[in-house]
Amino acid sequence: MPEKVKYKRILLKLSGEILAGTKGYGIDLECIKKIALEIKGIHQLGVEIAIVVGGGNIFRGVSASAHEMEDRASADYMGMLATVINALALQSTLENVGVFTRVLSAIEMRDVAEPYIRRRAIRHIEKKRVVIFGAGTGNPFFTTDTAASLRAIEIRADIILKATKVDGVYTSDPMKDKSAKMFKTLSYLQLLEKRLAVMDATAVSLCMDNDVSIVVFNLNKPGNLKRIIKGESVGTLVKG
Repeated sequence: MPEKVKYKRILLKLSGEILAGTKGYGIDLECIKKIALEIKGIHQLGVEIAIVVGGGNIFRGVSASAHEMEDRASADYMGMLATVINALALQSTLENVGVFTRVLSAIEMRDVAEPYIRRRAIRHIEKKRVVIFGAGTGNPFFTTDTAASLRAIEIRADIILKATKVDGVYTSDPMKDKSAKMFKTLSYLQLLEKRLAVMDATAVSLCMDNDVSIVVFNLNKPGNLKRIIKGESVGTLVKG
């Protein structure tokens, strides 16, 4: 008997910082392999998987380094290219563990990735290929969180799973504040009103308008991804 799953099609949001592991920058291949095996575990349950990757481990479009550039748009395009580097690294690792994968880029670069076309992406997903979306939305001034919300809506994902290094959404930064408390559930409006640094306002508003729930969870705890897929309460659930 196959294991029952609660979500049949998901959008997994991976930040660049997660791909950097403990190094804090660059790509940690051991860390990416662990992530790939977690993804393989839910793929074997028949879950349809799309992924949006960030690029903060290589270049942060809104960081101090980018602020030194006079042209914010150029900085953001550099950040988008960084996400494609991460997407290719994740694709290679997933295929090494036996998961068929496609990278679709919002910025056309046919020699390394397929151009993003919504119907093509859905077709790949229906064929049980893991689809990795690179280059964000393809536009400056939009974060990869916004890209995750947009792509989740476009492919009709059941939920967005936002992977982090902490257990969920807290009242304050748990790394700095020992008294910080974790929320089990939040509404979109609470997320916006409390200004909790989970996703930017544009990304949250897209999810709110289209009724797409978000689970914020700790990817560094083995098995968390599978537990969420099977319907267990893990992390913080953000919904209407």
